[in-house]
Amino acid sequence: METQVVLITGASAGIGLSAAQQLMNKGVKVYAASRRGGTAQKAVSGPGEIIHVKMDVNQEAEIALVVQQILKENKKLDALICNAGNGIAGSIEDTSPEEVRYQFETNFFGAVKTINACLPTFRAQGYGKIIATSSVAAIVPIPFQAFYSAGKSALLVYMQALAIEVKPFGIQCCTILPGDTKTEFTSARKYTIKSQLPESAYTQKMKTSVGKMEKEEQNGMSAEIVASRMVQQVMNKKMKIFVVPGLQYQLICSIYSRLPISLRLWVVGLLYG
Repeated sequence: METQVVLITGASAGIGLSAAQQLMNKGVKVYAASRRGGTAQKAVSGPGEIIHVKMDVNQEAEIALVVQQILKENKKLDALICNAGNGIAGSIEDTSPEEVRYQFETNFFGAVKTINACLPTFRAQGYGKIIATSSVAAIVPIPFQAFYSAGKSALLVYMQALAIEVKPFGIQCCTILPGDTKTEFTSARKYTIKSQLPESAYTQKMKTSVGKMEKEEQNGMSAEIVASRMVQQVMNKKMKIFVVPGLQYQLICSIYSRLPISLRLWVVGLLYG
């Protein structure tokens, strides 16, 4: 069989790196994109390999260069996994417009820019797979990380609309919604400037809430489990529209969507408010 070629963003660590390694071991040629790069790897057997490329998903010129490199070296691109992301914590009132833009720039617009750069290739080929990493937070709103939640929700809806638009071109779309996952994401989380000031009315509640979430993240599922669900979709002939890794989070999403809105918010407030 012809070697598949996959581009993954946010692939220097965590879920992205694990997905790259798992795909490599299945014989896939992976272009692992990140701002810091990495060391090339080859599978013990078979044609699988990881080629690290430096790319900031916020820079359209860098994205275009990487796509050009992939096409020059392979004449095709089979799949794109948009996994780059970041997090910022703080109350809504303590979050500046600049900090809101920071949160949306990578998590939402970074995915949109990368997908737009790959769509012409997928359309010309008559096939292609697009996977994006959203979050259970897209369904369950997270207090004190509202803009992370909103960005992931925007990505989920965007991917579903995209699936409708590109289906006639043979392009499939899938959104992965992980719950608490143990990765470097927790230690990399930023806090809004105002949320750290003593005069903030929300600081103590925010610290308690985010502290509880971080503990759950560090006791959550492994990056390898989430990555394996991504890899499964890449290797399947037909992808699912969205995937929630882990039975626990599948139940949470299912039950949450069936509750009256007032009860949903009461439960979330009880846990994290």
